[in-house]
Amino acid sequence: MLATKCKELEGEIKSLIKVWFSVIASLCYCYFISSNIPKGKLRLLSLSPVLCLFTFLPLQLSYVLPTGITALFITWLTSFKLILFTFDLGPLSSNPPKSLPFFLSYACLPLRGITQNQKQPYPSNQTHQKLHHFIVLPIKALLFGVLLIGLNNHKQKLDHRVIVGLYCSLVYLLLDILVGLCNIVANAALGIELELPSNEPYLCTSLQEFWGRRWNLTVTNLLRRTVYTPVRTALYKTVLGPQWAAVAGVMASFLVSGIMHELLFYHVTRAAPTWEVTCFFVLHGVCVVLEFCVMRWLGRKGMLHWAISGPITVAFVVATAAWLFFPPLLRDGADERALKEFRNLLDCIMEIF
Repeated sequence: MLATKCKELEGEIKSLIKVWFSVIASLCYCYFISSNIPKGKLRLLSLSPVLCLFTFLPLQLSYVLPTGITALFITWLTSFKLILFTFDLGPLSSNPPKSLPFFLSYACLPLRGITQNQKQPYPSNQTHQKLHHFIVLPIKALLFGVLLIGLNNHKQKLDHRVIVGLYCSLVYLLLDILVGLCNIVANAALGIELELPSNEPYLCTSLQEFWGRRWNLTVTNLLRRTVYTPVRTALYKTVLGPQWAAVAGVMASFLVSGIMHELLFYHVTRAAPTWEVTCFFVLHGVCVVLEFCVMRWLGRKGMLHWAISGPITVAFVVATAAWLFFPPLLRDGADERALKEFRNLLDCIMEIF
């Protein structure tokens, strides 16, 4: 039985290697073709086969976690970076052009990098980031393992609300660990500046702060460049005016985020979208806009104390996630498959050592 599990795991690893080999080969094509084709629509047309390939590439995998991670990195982040790259924007573009190793690192990994208009981080900030990556990150990895083992052994005894709360914690820890490890590898291999994957989202005091400055900063930064800024710029001088143009940019960002999450969930579950996840992000987009309007109307005097607004914000995120975000995964049994994969991995590791 154990030999069968290890053989399945070995097959998945081989499939994963093939997928990433295809990704790297495609990105090499993008890198070399960019030197011969100027920015704009012609470059976008030449890279469109790669974008289509990345959209369906993770379907070659069968395990939940490798599929989800590959879909996040390649289908979403890399594709959006390439779209920006066609117009000489985003982390893949620089003057002079990045070397091939830098290009591949920024394209494959969830790295934000430093743009030309940004200043280098202050030494104190870099010290804080190194402290986070080399001390806090291992603690989060340990906590992730403990929660996962506890959930694996006692899930049947736990209340559904507790399980959803644990899932929220695991998603946060997993994203932080993945992005943090990618930053550490890139820093060690290429000297790329360390960036915080998130900024302790459980300390947020508003939805604006949660989505804009604390949660999954890599995705937030990419959505700001690919969706929010173009929509706001396009509508700024129309009848909407600057304020409503910003609202349209916010709503467009949440809508695109919802659609991309539907695509990621499709890769994991192989089930037709139910659009619950899109509703989750559209709902939060509406709430962010309403929150901004209320804060502007009431001013600072009408704001709740952080000790009150913080728990309310976190509770709202968890409650709406239990209502709309997690059901497509729970309904398909993706969480059970992921726990089973984790057990198989542990069994194989124990057998080897």
